[in-house]
Amino acid sequence: MASFYVENFGCRATQADGAAVERQFEERGLSRADGPEQAELVVLNTCTVTAAADQDARAAIRRIRRVNPGCQIVVTGCYAQRAPEEVAALPGVSRVIGNSHKHQLAEIVLLPGARSVVPLNDDSAIFVSDIFAHTELLAAPVFDAAHQRTRPNLKVQDGCDNRCSFCVIPSVRGQSRSLPLNRILREVQALVDSGYREVVISGINLGRWGRDLPIQSATENWELTTDNCSSELRLRAQPLHFEDLIRAILSETSLEKLRISSVEPMDWSDELIRMMAGSPRIAKHAHVPLQSGSDRVLRAMHRKYRPWHYREKVEKIRAAMPTAAIGADVMVGFPGESESDFEETRLLIEELSFTYLHVFTYSPRPGTPAAAMRDQVPAQVARERNRILRELSAEKKLAFMRTFVGTTVDAISLNVFDGQSTEALTDNYLKLRLAGHHEPNRWLQARVGNVADGALVATL
Repeated sequence: MASFYVENFGCRATQADGAAVERQFEERGLSRADGPEQAELVVLNTCTVTAAADQDARAAIRRIRRVNPGCQIVVTGCYAQRAPEEVAALPGVSRVIGNSHKHQLAEIVLLPGARSVVPLNDDSAIFVSDIFAHTELLAAPVFDAAHQRTRPNLKVQDGCDNRCSFCVIPSVRGQSRSLPLNRILREVQALVDSGYREVVISGINLGRWGRDLPIQSATENWELTTDNCSSELRLRAQPLHFEDLIRAILSETSLEKLRISSVEPMDWSDELIRMMAGSPRIAKHAHVPLQSGSDRVLRAMHRKYRPWHYREKVEKIRAAMPTAAIGADVMVGFPGESESDFEETRLLIEELSFTYLHVFTYSPRPGTPAAAMRDQVPAQVARERNRILRELSAEKKLAFMRTFVGTTVDAISLNVFDGQSTEALTDNYLKLRLAGHHEPNRWLQARVGNVADGALVATL
């Protein structure tokens, strides 16, 4: 029996694709190796959002070839889709399978009906085609090794119809595609039946879920119940929206806690905010990408909101959920970003009640409009801006965490024990260290004593 190992790079969506690839192999009888050193087949599921992501993939190929020269290395994912010839030319690479063919990966690398790997055929080493011609969406729950038995991640949407000038993702992931509602509900309930208490739903542009699904396709094979939610979705003659998905998960499954991944500012509707604030089954955690606080830069980025629109959304979320975690993605060093542009971003962040930031330095991506723009920001200037925002983020996070000292919080225990304390995650996305050993996947109430090393320190 052949053995395989899948190594993932990048975002939650890439990790979900990797889980779906693992499912393909396991359904065909292959065994999962403990690491790339022991595997006959190694699949590298790549990211290409930055130049550093490409470098990480190339370094991994060199490392695997060195430690396991006899294995077949298959490269898939976003880097494979964007630059297949470049990847195929790397020593040790057997096949390059883009996102366009990832749903067929096991069929391509395995002998039909067998459990052995197809010998390399140089004439068919690259499997990449127009991603916009494909409608397949891979989906399988992701189980983080450190958090197993606690918080699986389920990708319910892929692709993006936005055209941000800096972003290469639409060209390697294709148009927005949604997993049908009935499939999502089956996956969520299966996770619940297996004992999971919290599930994270994610996507490339999650808030666009359902817009591409015809009513018949979105609800096909749907078993009507007497519940108002399913009846409404079946009878309503208009496209489904993200809020419909949230409502259906709460109504049609017994999931205890639903956590929503990143949602673009335009898709934080008043209804979505009300649903999140009003349901104890939805984690109080909102991730709202910002990118820039400068109107001029947002326009150059082709983002579909202005700073005042963004401010309004965050203030509504905070007013509805005073203790919610609110996070954002922020980019520094976008071409033409002046000192005054950066200062507008810094001031907006300073004034809004963020819990955390993911700060990125702009990286030119081949084929994107921003890569050809003039006034590229010097690397040392971008690094300094990155440092300033990271320090501001750390200050805001620490101030937010300190507001919980002396209070009681709800948290789910994770599968991490350091010999003295158990790691847990609060409803509002704060790391918590709980004295003593506690079984994973348990809801706990903890009394917060202090804050140390980026975590709430608490006792049961």
